[in-house]
Amino acid sequence: MALSMYDLSVPVFTRGLGQLAHLLDKGLVHATAQGIDPATLVDARLAPDMLTLAGQIQRASDASKLGTARIAGITAPSFPDEEKTWDDLLARIAKTQDFLATVDRALIDGQEERPVTIKAREGEAHFTAQRYLLQFALPNFFFHVTTAYDVLRHKGVPVGKMDYLGRF
Repeated sequence: MALSMYDLSVPVFTRGLGQLAHLLDKGLVHATAQGIDPATLVDARLAPDMLTLAGQIQRASDASKLGTARIAGITAPSFPDEEKTWDDLLARIAKTQDFLATVDRALIDGQEERPVTIKAREGEAHFTAQRYLLQFALPNFFFHVTTAYDVLRHKGVPVGKMDYLGRF
């Protein structure tokens, strides 16, 4: 059986967001146990020119909801980037998962050739839906999930590969 566009998108994004929430849960446990203000982790970053942990979660949220909406030909909900607390970040993830759960498989499957255009700093980028999903949306999503993991790990949160990959 061939994989469908839906199978390659919504469940993958949903699972990745679930792992991101798991990483945050471990981060909060660590902060509490170590007497660290969780706000310092929310604002943590790997390098001065990189997004904070909050920014990484916001971008992972955007990558998954916009990626899904673009290949489905629908409009994604707009979430302002106002998350300042641990609970805000977990709520952002949950809202994104809630949106993904509403996307009908029929809007995605069979749409491999749908044109997708995104605005980039250099101008517009044009894709087919399949190429957009495989070469932009999924790599972009996992870049931000991985970077959120890296920020937490850099700040001493005891997370490992299986916390990122999850249980099968």
